Amino acid sequence: MKRKISSILSLLLFSLSVGIACAQNSPLPKIDPESVGFSAERLKRLDGPMHALVDEGKLSGIVTCVARGGKIVYQSAYGKRDIENNKPMEMDTIFRIASMTKPVTGVAMMILYEEGRWHPDDPLAKYFPEFKDLVVYAGADNNGNDRLEKPRRAPTVGDLMTHTAGFTYDFFDHRPVSRHYQKVKPKETDSVDEFIKRMAKLPLMYHPGEAWEYSVSVDIQGALIERLSGMSLADFMRTRIFEPLKMKDTAFFVPKDKLPRLAVVYTAEGDGLKPMPNDAGVTTQPGFSSGGGGLYSTAGDYLRFAQMLINDGELDGVRLLAPGTVRLMTSNKLPEKLLNGGYGVAYHQMKPGFGFGYDVAVFTDPALVGSATGKGTYLWDGATGTWFWNDPTNDIVFIGMIHRMWGLPDPNIENLSRTLVHQALMKP
Repeated sequence: MKRKISSILSLLLFSLSVGIACAQNSPLPKIDPESVGFSAERLKRLDGPMHALVDEGKLSGIVTCVARGGKIVYQSAYGKRDIENNKPMEMDTIFRIASMTKPVTGVAMMILYEEGRWHPDDPLAKYFPEFKDLVVYAGADNNGNDRLEKPRRAPTVGDLMTHTAGFTYDFFDHRPVSRHYQKVKPKETDSVDEFIKRMAKLPLMYHPGEAWEYSVSVDIQGALIERLSGMSLADFMRTRIFEPLKMKDTAFFVPKDKLPRLAVVYTAEGDGLKPMPNDAGVTTQPGFSSGGGGLYSTAGDYLRFAQMLINDGELDGVRLLAPGTVRLMTSNKLPEKLLNGGYGVAYHQMKPGFGFGYDVAVFTDPALVGSATGKGTYLWDGATGTWFWNDPTNDIVFIGMIHRMWGLPDPNIENLSRTLVHQALMKP
């Protein structure tokens, strides 16, 4: 009898320890969906269309997670993180999150904003003297040479935060200014100062404030964070964001002991997928950390980051930002003329009802653009296919992680995720 009681107690202690370990490993507590207004049956509908993209060979695998009220109501890891080596996709799989880095850089900027280090109206040249003589591309002359002119006004930090400063990216081949970027290669350096020097040689694509162009603006924000804080961007994010939020797998590199958890990035090739090599130096901290697209992370880590934002700047008793600062970051900043200007990138086309804040896009009138999501929903994604959105009206966080470079699958997976989540919400 004593042995039996001892065995039962051992089993109970083991079960308790496993439960505690699972709770500790979960990014947020889990809860019955019905208890927070979701239909559990309808939430299962996420599996069909999302998993079908894997079954059809359009994606190698997918990780999705939904939280409401700070608790997980749905999560799924499906497919492979490495098809060739038959490694399954798992909840702790590490992804190259590309431009999903941008909202993290935005939060770093807002931390410094709260410290009074910058104001949206500050000219960039206040912090980057290298930018005092920037010029604007004004077309080509009869001989095909660039015509350059002075900007009608100086670009500001606020312009930098909203992609309206005049910068662009090198991969927009149809942009004349992009060809200059391709020659100068501003980001191919291990020095932040060298990056700024190269950027100062390039003409702006348009007069500041007069257009919206997805750009290296957030990499310049990363450089500004370094100049204002006296820290590297990697150290600033680690000490001011990742460690406080317990984002243990988020960094600008993947340590060697975590490399087996890194998902392979694929590109579309014919009707299938082709693996890409890892980034050069993936296991070492880069000299130039890209604030616009350099981070690696997991669904769980990013869930904690997004939950902090939807909690108005706080998570588990740790406050990074004040509620008003989060609202400032996630409110539309684009005037009507830009919302009607035909601007945008990939899935995100600016229009009345859908604008842009500081490093995030935002739904100002979801019904106007055919979405059932809540007013004020903000979001962003990355070139490898990772994406997130926060619906503060309904207190919902969604994280989606895939690894398909550039060629996004049909249908629009981000809109699909909002449709599938909101059709399961019985108590908005």
